[in-house]
Amino acid sequence: MPKKIGYDVTDPALADAGRLKIEWAGRSMPVLKLIEARFSEEKPLKSIVIGACLHVTAETANLVLALTAGGAQIALCASNPLSTQDDVVASLVTHYKIPVYARKGEDRKTYYSHLNAVLDTHPGITMDDGADLVTLLHTTRRSQIREIIGSSEETTTGVIRLKAMAREKALRIPVFAVNDSDTKHLFDNRYGTGQSTLDGIMRATNMLLAGKKFVVAGYGWCGRGLAARARGMGSHVIVTEVDPVKALEAVMDGFTVMRMKDAVRTGDIFVTVTGNKDVITVEHIRRMKDGAVIANSGHFNVEIAVEELARIARKTRRIRDAVTEYLMPGGKRIYVLGEGRLINLAAAEGHAPDVMDMSFANQALAAEFFVKNQGRLPVRVITISPRMDRQIARLKLAAMGVRTDRLTRAQHKYLTSWQEGT
Repeated sequence: MPKKIGYDVTDPALADAGRLKIEWAGRSMPVLKLIEARFSEEKPLKSIVIGACLHVTAETANLVLALTAGGAQIALCASNPLSTQDDVVASLVTHYKIPVYARKGEDRKTYYSHLNAVLDTHPGITMDDGADLVTLLHTTRRSQIREIIGSSEETTTGVIRLKAMAREKALRIPVFAVNDSDTKHLFDNRYGTGQSTLDGIMRATNMLLAGKKFVVAGYGWCGRGLAARARGMGSHVIVTEVDPVKALEAVMDGFTVMRMKDAVRTGDIFVTVTGNKDVITVEHIRRMKDGAVIANSGHFNVEIAVEELARIARKTRRIRDAVTEYLMPGGKRIYVLGEGRLINLAAAEGHAPDVMDMSFANQALAAEFFVKNQGRLPVRVITISPRMDRQIARLKLAAMGVRTDRLTRAQHKYLTSWQEGT
């Protein structure tokens, strides 16, 4: 390497292919590009060290370039062992001199060594996708907490963990719940997860989805998007839920709702998108029919009992790149995709850049906000302001060539007063 930096990359020879992938993704991320252009002029992140634990994809690379344009120094590691794009890592290290610690398929020991390598840079701001970096700061790296201005969290699972920390008064830094931003969860979770999960399933299996009974576990924003897209492909969609309001919404949206213990008897394809653990247990799997396919699109690999399944199976074999076949004691075969990890990243490329454009615009603006408000933010989980949401939405609409109406003075007065009635 021309300049010595810390990194862990699978194959530096992949760098040129990675640069093309980064460039291609960037063409569909106009909001982030506008922010990057402003950052280049204003340098709002000058001398700030940012430690990021995110899915290392071409879209993330564009976020990293926007942050460095703003003057930040970045160290990046993967937030999931199977989501890394090795060519993107090679390009970030070779062409952009970014310290990146990520290898697709890394084991647990390597994964945590990479998290620690990022924290070894002593960041002032952290970015997380799943809250592993923040958790490490609050456990084995507590002495560094005083160095942190703030952190931003990308995904539902991470926000759940952080809110639990806040409830238990364990949280010691202000954290932005990027996932709670409307321009993140209404779009990334629904449209991004919906499309990319089906993409991962189809790339992994080459199955026809039309006519299949497709079971979606969880009807949050990710589940809503996945159920809608699966129905659009011709699948007969079944939803399982624990929340009665969400279950009712699924019924009113035209889906069949039932308990998982009932759905397992009829489903062909099962996908978990809950953010919880033990959603599909061994007992569920025992009741599934021969040839059932199971995948996960929740952040961590705890939704499906993969380890227990491996223990009770008579035989396992990798039948396709992202498909493991489990031969059960009774002779039926069960297929688990992507080792029970995020199937949209384990077998495909994750969300399209068009939708990550808004998610990462939130991340970039959150970093700027932390710097501008350093020392004045409360120690809690913070939701990004509606004003910032609207700013991102306006930029996205403008980039798409879409114009909207504006309230007249009379309309604004009517909406902010109480005197006018019938």
